Amino acid sequence: MIEKTVSELARALSTGSVSSVELTQAFIDRITSIDTQQNSYITVDEETALRQARQADDARSRGTDTLLLGIPIAHKDLFCTQGTKTTCGSKMLKDFVSPYDATVVARLKDSGAVTLGKTNCDEFAMGSSTENSFFGPTRNPWGQNRVPGGSSGGSASAVAAGLCAMATGTDTGGSIRQPASFCGVTGLKPTYGRVSRWGMIAYASSLDVGGPLAKTAHDAAIMLNAIAGHDPKDSTSVSISTEDYTQSLDAPLTNLRIGLPRQYFSKDLDPRVATIIQETARDLEKLGATLVDIDLQKSTLSLPAYYVIAPAEASTNLSRYDGVRYGYRCDDPLDLEDMYTRSRTEGFGNEVKRRIMIGTYALCAGYYDAYYKKAQKIRRLVKQDFDNAFQNVDVILSPTSPFTAFELGAKKDPVSMYLEDVYTLGVNLAGIPGISVPAGFIDGLPIGAQLIAPDFKEGLLLNIAHQYQQNSDWHKQKPSISKGVK
Repeated sequence: MIEKTVSELARALSTGSVSSVELTQAFIDRITSIDTQQNSYITVDEETALRQARQADDARSRGTDTLLLGIPIAHKDLFCTQGTKTTCGSKMLKDFVSPYDATVVARLKDSGAVTLGKTNCDEFAMGSSTENSFFGPTRNPWGQNRVPGGSSGGSASAVAAGLCAMATGTDTGGSIRQPASFCGVTGLKPTYGRVSRWGMIAYASSLDVGGPLAKTAHDAAIMLNAIAGHDPKDSTSVSISTEDYTQSLDAPLTNLRIGLPRQYFSKDLDPRVATIIQETARDLEKLGATLVDIDLQKSTLSLPAYYVIAPAEASTNLSRYDGVRYGYRCDDPLDLEDMYTRSRTEGFGNEVKRRIMIGTYALCAGYYDAYYKKAQKIRRLVKQDFDNAFQNVDVILSPTSPFTAFELGAKKDPVSMYLEDVYTLGVNLAGIPGISVPAGFIDGLPIGAQLIAPDFKEGLLLNIAHQYQQNSDWHKQKPSISKGVK
């Protein structure tokens, strides 16, 4: 039962062939059985999950019947969840129990979803492999010696391994789409402002976006229906009406113009990945789309601009973790300065410290204009590059990542790790939506294709992804760890 999609599970719950309690218990048993080796979860809250499942069954017995009612979900451990630890994968918050729910969590609860627990992630979302977690690395279900991607690697791994029906993630520079590619699942990064950031602990406030990780585009659409929309508690939330994202899934792709950016198919791309993306383009062409070669000339500037802007915002956001207000505090400090210094030194991991130092440097009075201000100007050029491209095409197709999932411990140089996000960073800088869908395999490891659209065109992305999945079976493939799941 637990290998089924959200839409299939909703039908099973609606007909009474399974109860939410039975389904939730099945997922809990599955987590108990294999997550000791996967490490997808930081916290599993069995008591809360079963209580919510009973409430869902009671609601259904009284006539309530919605798509997410009784469906088990996992939340990335960046979303505040009332009464449950919210650690951000960090020693700094290892014992923090949130007194409230993030808006995303609250909306999914209101939709009847059952919270299984909190998934592992790179510390404060800083990383592309989930190796930067204080709680240890998550493993890719397609290869136990491989990373699941990051920073939402725990969520992607949990969906792929059958440890939840769907999961939330956050995307600052590709942290939903890249792990979706590595784990062979569907991951959507919405337009900035489409999904509330309230209660989502910040890494880089102008870039962070919450979104769904699921087995299919249809499931992602169901989930986006629940979490999208204006939130008065979030000043960056956009007051634009949302749509029912499931209604346009079956629209034909006739007359759709798909841009293929020349700069994304350079010598730095694994030629086997390039072949898969080109085959994906031809498959979409058979469904009625027209392929157009385009230029994104500023795309090469995305990486350096991102790694000035994001660390600068991180250095500000993480300044609050000082051992005084909340978070980890060192033992027996000698004085206030010693407490500040040792609490942050002991509480943060190396990658977080690295980005804080880079960001603080970029914001210093003598370097602000040379680095941060210039990076913001480049950000505008990247956005204009996409806007110009969308004058000629409806969407853009590219690789999600230049390679398949790499081995645990293989990326020892931080710069080589940063290059993993070379095709995803520009989307965050521009604030536009992107989705990664399974498109093939190389040596038994999944590869994702990325689709990018103009602002607030999530419905179009989901439509294209759904049509592609109706005519392919890459998303139906299961890792060996999931085979035999009932």
